[in-house]
Parts: sequence; C-alpha cells; structure tokens
Amino acid sequence: METRFIGGRVIWQAGALALTVCVGVGTAQAEALRPKPRPVVAELPLLSSSLRPMARPVAAPVVLAPVQPAPSTRLAVVTSLRPISRPKGFARKIASSAPKPASAGRRGRICGVNEIKGQAISAIPGKINGCGISDPVRVTEVSGVKLSQAAVMDCTTAKALNSWVRNGVYPAVGRLGGGASSLRVVAHYACRTRNSQRGAKISEHGKGRAVDIAGIRLKNGAELSVLRGWRDPVQGKVLKKMHKAACGPFGTVLGPNADKYHQDHFHFDTARYRSGAYCR
Repeated sequence: METRFIGGRVIWQAGALALTVCVGVGTAQAEALRPKPRPVVAELPLLSSSLRPMARPVAAPVVLAPVQPAPSTRLAVVTSLRPISRPKGFARKIASSAPKPASAGRRGRICGVNEIKGQAISAIPGKINGCGISDPVRVTEVSGVKLSQAAVMDCTTAKALNSWVRNGVYPAVGRLGGGASSLRVVAHYACRTRNSQRGAKISEHGKGRAVDIAGIRLKNGAELSVLRGWRDPVQGKVLKKMHKAACGPFGTVLGPNADKYHQDHFHFDTARYRSGAYCR
C-alpha cells in the first residue's frame, strides 16, 4: 500500500507538475496576447506668454550721408535746373531775330524808294471840288508785304505806309504765323465825303492821302482781323501795337475805339494838324 501510495504520490506529483507546466504555458501565452500598456509620455509644457510676438526693438535713427554731386558729363548737369534771370539785352536780341523786310532792288520801285513797288499813273481829276491827285501812284507792295489790291494814293501816303509796315507791322507780328504776308486793303482813293455822309467835308480818301486796312494776312494763311481780333486777348495785343505804331507816320489813325464807322478797319491818312497827330 505504501509503495502504491508513494507511487500514487509520485504519479500525483507528476500530474501536478504537468498541470503546473500547462498552466504556466497558458499563462505565458495569455500574457503575450494581453495588450501592452502605452508608454508614459512626458507631458508637454503649456504655452507660455514667452511665445507671444515681441515688440520690435527701437531702431537707431538713420543718419543720411551728404549726397555728393555726380561728376559732370555731356548728359548730366551739375547745377539746378531752376530758371535763371534773363541776361541784359535778351529782349532786344529776340526782337532783332524777328523777320525783317528784305532789301529790295530798284526794279518796280516808285516814289524813289526801293521798298515801295507799283507804278506811277496819270493825274486824277476830281469829280467834285476838292477831289483828285496830281501825282498819283498805284502801290502793290511795301517792304516785302503785298497789298490785297493795288491802292491809289500819293507818294507821301505811300512812304508813310511803307514806314508803318517796316517799323510797326514787322515788330508787332514778329514770328507769329511766320510773319506778315499781305495787307487787306478795303479802301484807298475815292472821291467822296467823310464817312460818305452828305454835306460833310471831302474825305482824305478823295485827295489820295488815305488808306484803310482791315487785316494783316500771315504767311501760314491766318489773318489778324481788326473786326474779330481787336478784342481778342492774343490778336488784340498785336493789333493795338500796330495801331499805336501808325500814330506818327500818319497824321490821323482811327480804329475800333474811334467811332462806329471804324469797327472793322484801321483808317490811316497823312493829313497834318497843328496840334499833332490825331490817333483814336
């Protein structure tokens, strides 16, 4: 019985050992299959105020170095482009560069002046008492400026007209439109009374001592019209200069400011008065 007991014990111990081994193997497999816990991760620190945008540092004031002038070249200027005062005599120099009448030859001259072109004609008797010209000429050009129509007058008036064109028209017009080209003549010799009024005195036109100019045509085709330009801010200045320059060569100068009869032309005549020239 003891042997059996011992054998039984042995057998039991062997069974227990086998059971233990089986349980151990099962436990190991279970442990292997059990999910492993996540590794412990160190907690991140909370965002601190140190990560906020910092104020920009105050920059030191910038000191600009003085600009050095560039060396002068053909394409650069060293001095300022501010306009400088005109030198003395500048206006006179500009005026001297304006167009001037060219020297005229003797061919076609009348009244003994090369610049006056035309022809001498026979004496003109008056149809009424006080009219007529003893030594008339028919003028076609003065100082290189043509007349729109041949104008009949005496030589005294022809010379006055030539002087006015040379010393009045040319300087007043200057280079405007290329210069003066012709005079628009609207009246010359005509045996009539003043302003064609009945009972009035004989006009200077009836004596060959007057000429009426309504405009000055320029070389570019434009015209300085007494009627349209007298009160124009640009043309008016030129026309008024010419009107003023006529006072001297002519004894009587009438324009738009004179009366209603001269709104569209200048009246020039060589009548002389003890009190001097009459200019309106």
